[in-house]
Amino acid sequence: MTVNAPRQRSRTVAVGAAASRPCTLVVCRGCCCGNPRKYPADDHTWQLERLRAGAEASGGRFAVRTSDCLGPCDQANVVVVQPSGAGRRGGGQVTWIGFAMGDDCTEELIEWAAAGGPGIAQPSATLELQFVRPPREARARARARR
Repeated sequence: MTVNAPRQRSRTVAVGAAASRPCTLVVCRGCCCGNPRKYPADDHTWQLERLRAGAEASGGRFAVRTSDCLGPCDQANVVVVQPSGAGRRGGGQVTWIGFAMGDDCTEELIEWAAAGGPGIAQPSATLELQFVRPPREARARARARR
């Protein structure tokens, strides 16, 4: 009779595209984020154009994507910063930024992403003040308080 040894967990190693993936800014453009009716004082089109221009000027150090509603509508505009492959290997975590509007915030996002983003570079102190909990984590905390 053959006895199978217990499977050992191995550490996942990034290969291929995941290993060289750049830092990515996922910009919410769902029901509230980017909505000029909700936030008429902000130029949402300019913001997205500026982020994309920054990504192009970065020479591939970061990319910009848009997404439908990401969830925390009360903290619009939301941008999710995904670490690069190197950033993940450096311990970087996906970071949610809330209230991401205005020229200063847009420039700070570009600077952080171009410098490497999570796991590689530190965000500015003012950008850190805008970090928000992901919707799933926020819901879990609310349930725990009940």
